[in-house]
Amino acid sequence: MIDPVAFSLGPLEVRWYGIILASAFALGTLLANWRAVRAGVDPGQIINIITLIIPAAIIGARIYYVAFTWPDYRDDPLSALAIWRGGLAIHGGIIGGVLAGLWYVGKYRLSAWNIADILAPSLILGQSIGRWGNFINQEAHGGPVSEKFISAFPDFIAGQMHIEGQYYHPTFLYESAWDFAVFLFLTFYWSRRRVYGEVALLYLILYSAGRFLIEGLRTDSLMLGPIRVAQLVSLALIAGGLLLFYRRRKGLGV
Repeated sequence: MIDPVAFSLGPLEVRWYGIILASAFALGTLLANWRAVRAGVDPGQIINIITLIIPAAIIGARIYYVAFTWPDYRDDPLSALAIWRGGLAIHGGIIGGVLAGLWYVGKYRLSAWNIADILAPSLILGQSIGRWGNFINQEAHGGPVSEKFISAFPDFIAGQMHIEGQYYHPTFLYESAWDFAVFLFLTFYWSRRRVYGEVALLYLILYSAGRFLIEGLRTDSLMLGPIRVAQLVSLALIAGGLLLFYRRRKGLGV
């Protein structure tokens, strides 16, 4: 098992989860800056909007997760602030980030769809990297698998997926690989977009399709009765993304 604490500075523990998330944010910001220059957008605006979006996304991701797992925090509400222990829901992060982004582009009268296209590849790359934080924390894994099945993966993954005497599906890896594939596709598609917003909408559609399938393997899904919340949200995002993609291609507004 990998120690989730990377190193300590006196009483302060620096965890791999935080290091991985910080690395994802840093790389995503550099990529968005580079893409902004190519799109004719002031990189300073991108830095400003990312500076606003990152904390909004983290807050949104945590609120979303805690809302669906409130019984775990009811007796110790302050523990809801301990994000370094994991427990961030990407859909909540998207909601928080989008709300902050819309406020910013509205205030400075920027093209929301063009900014979204610039940020989308960075977001999916960050998600791909961020899933390795789940790996370190031994969370976001799937159901039990046999030793023969897990032996197909590298030893360090198999070892980390050996939890309390049982091997589990490394669903973090499935989603990380899917997200990276989507990142490569969006990078390829970028110069082929016909109207602003296509890259961002393809991100929503493709990420959601992969998440819907992978979510069915997970054991820690946020639930709404018998329904996996992430699957329900993914279906909504796929339907909404396809509709908006069609409307923008046809010049029907939105």
